Amino acid sequence: MNFYKELELILETKETQLKIDRFNQFYDEYKASNVEFEDKYKPKEFSEPSYIRTCQVVPPQDVPKRSNLTTKDGQIVLLHAIAHIEYSAIDLALDAAYRFSNMPKQYYDDWLEVADDEVRHFKMLEKLLTELGASYGDIEVHNALFEASQRTQTLIERMAVVPRYLEANGLDATPMILTKLRKLPKNEMLEKIISSLIIILDEEIDHVKKGDVWFNWACEKEGKSSDIYFEIIDKYYPQGFLRPRNLNADARKEAGFSCSELNFIAKKDIC
Repeated sequence: MNFYKELELILETKETQLKIDRFNQFYDEYKASNVEFEDKYKPKEFSEPSYIRTCQVVPPQDVPKRSNLTTKDGQIVLLHAIAHIEYSAIDLALDAAYRFSNMPKQYYDDWLEVADDEVRHFKMLEKLLTELGASYGDIEVHNALFEASQRTQTLIERMAVVPRYLEANGLDATPMILTKLRKLPKNEMLEKIISSLIIILDEEIDHVKKGDVWFNWACEKEGKSSDIYFEIIDKYYPQGFLRPRNLNADARKEAGFSCSELNFIAKKDIC
């Protein structure tokens, strides 16, 4: 089995379950060392996300807002939004492995492991959607994560933007969602959602950490200071750190953020 050719096939697969089945088969072969890296493989530039046939894509401001989370409809909107993030994250992890060649084997081990985690997260949320009588694709979504992968075509920018910015923002956002959910009257579905989010939050710390490792690896290889992180984020997301009060400093530290970075993001000394 060829590494890049198979990843390209998986990335271009539009059917949700078929994509997951193909990835699972590929990952089993990879772990069994039955995959060969092709020489001088040129990656494609993808013009549309793999979920284009499943979901209706709209501008971010037109995505349905989360409503009353004590209702079935409100829970579906919340679960669908998070499931879409996780499904998009499958492709982001696969693209990280596909797009950057001649990396140490540990790099590919790391991002395929992340993709495997994201598949599991998506399936966990999809199951809850099914229990509520809904499916992935029932609600409009936006393309922000796919666009991030299109815009970051160098390793140093990809590692800065995707794991160390977008996914790290999830470390801040998920505890706020959990706090809100825990204040609501308890019911079985809310408890399942809370349990799922706790699992996702814990495992996403490791994903950000992997991004931190390879961001610093890229900085060292290119002879650049890790301070370039803030230049990159400002390039793609001007004024991207405007809500320091919601910073999950403990999770970010565990994921590799330095005290100087956290102090800069928080706009005050917090460690």
